[in-house]
Amino acid sequence: MRREGYELQVTRPHVLMREQDGVKVEPYEELTVDVDEQYQGIVIEKLGKLKGVLEDMQVENQMSRMKFKVPTRGLLGYRSEFMTDTRGMGVMNYVFAEWGPYAGDIAHRSNGAMIVKETCTSVAFALFNLQERGKMFIRAGEELYKGQVIGENCRPADLIVNPAKGKKLTNMRASGSDEAVVLTPPVDMSLEDCISYIDDDELVEITPKVIRLRKRPGIKYRG
Repeated sequence: MRREGYELQVTRPHVLMREQDGVKVEPYEELTVDVDEQYQGIVIEKLGKLKGVLEDMQVENQMSRMKFKVPTRGLLGYRSEFMTDTRGMGVMNYVFAEWGPYAGDIAHRSNGAMIVKETCTSVAFALFNLQERGKMFIRAGEELYKGQVIGENCRPADLIVNPAKGKKLTNMRASGSDEAVVLTPPVDMSLEDCISYIDDDELVEITPKVIRLRKRPGIKYRG
């Protein structure tokens, strides 16, 4: 498909539901987690928010093995968050357990997105100011378009930004006013990372040369 020049827009994966005896049911996974004892608290907290139920826990040699029953929906995109929470030292495995009652709404991502206001080219000075608001997904000098997601806001609301806003030029200079712009390296995400990251109102745009995130056209932004 890359050789033929195809471009695709991909939505977030969705789990298929069933109806049994007039009741809505969904698939559940049996999740086994092995983590250092110091990280068990954050793992239990996060999986609890994903409607996971702790069924068994064993601690030996400062390592915890926990077994959960979690809706399949809750595990979509959780692996990268799990690796961050356990500093890359955790191990998780899951297999299909059974069909069970619908667990209700599950919050996928608590943070909003930084969305480009107008088509432009990103400028280092603007990104330097924006990186204080959250994590960036792009570098300086990239061609951007209206509605593209270029970062994650540290707050729940979406943030409309202008990544092309340069420094105001004057003929006056003051001592200490021209510090060098130092950019934090952006988050580089693979295709799998992007698909697991996006929310229901976002798309992954896949082209032969680049992978981008964007908001669905016509969708009302958060906040």
